[in-house]
Amino acid sequence: MTEILVVDDDEAFRDALGADLRAHGFSVTTAGSAEEAVVRADLSAPALVLLELSLPRADGFHALRRLRSFTDVPVIVLTVRDDTADKVRALDAGADDYVVKPVDLEELLARMRAALRRRPDMAESPARIVVDDLVIDLARGSVTRDGEDVHLTPTELRLLDLLVGSDGRLLTYAQVATSLKTDRKEVDQGTLRVFVAQLRKKLGDDAASPRLIVTHFGLGYRWIAGE
Repeated sequence: MTEILVVDDDEAFRDALGADLRAHGFSVTTAGSAEEAVVRADLSAPALVLLELSLPRADGFHALRRLRSFTDVPVIVLTVRDDTADKVRALDAGADDYVVKPVDLEELLARMRAALRRRPDMAESPARIVVDDLVIDLARGSVTRDGEDVHLTPTELRLLDLLVGSDGRLLTYAQVATSLKTDRKEVDQGTLRVFVAQLRKKLGDDAASPRLIVTHFGLGYRWIAGE
């Protein structure tokens, strides 16, 4: 499982972001200071670091310099500081990306995927998948079937991205529902089944004899294409 290190002095923010990332299939460790971030990065060797610059005592620039002294792990600065000088300084110091809070979770996930793709040793799900007449291009957010474009709603595209990115792991109903949740709408199991059924229909998958999505009744869903 891909491990993300979240470095932020706001415990509530760390907990909330950690829960969101876990719902999307990531393993998460956290740190509240630059010193703790360096120690945790050394011990757990995360696949990616999300780093706040405004930290107590030593700031995020100190953490970034220390990290770059022993690891090339992708670092996305995720901070409240929206100053051009800070952006330039962080990127020059070795940050891979710079994101200002607040940020939409889907945008952050896309930036994380992009940073992970640039890391050559990351074993990741392919951005382009071909299954018979079906072509899924996650990088472009497009799907074609027998040469024809398949229109997916934003929710269906998020669901597909989640399934493909799960690396064949079982995703529980709760994990999938949480990932599809919006600020105004909870996703119950009945609604989730409808979303999955609609996605299956558009992809040409058969629940009775699946080639893409398997339902584990009472548990959740699993992506099997490419196994």
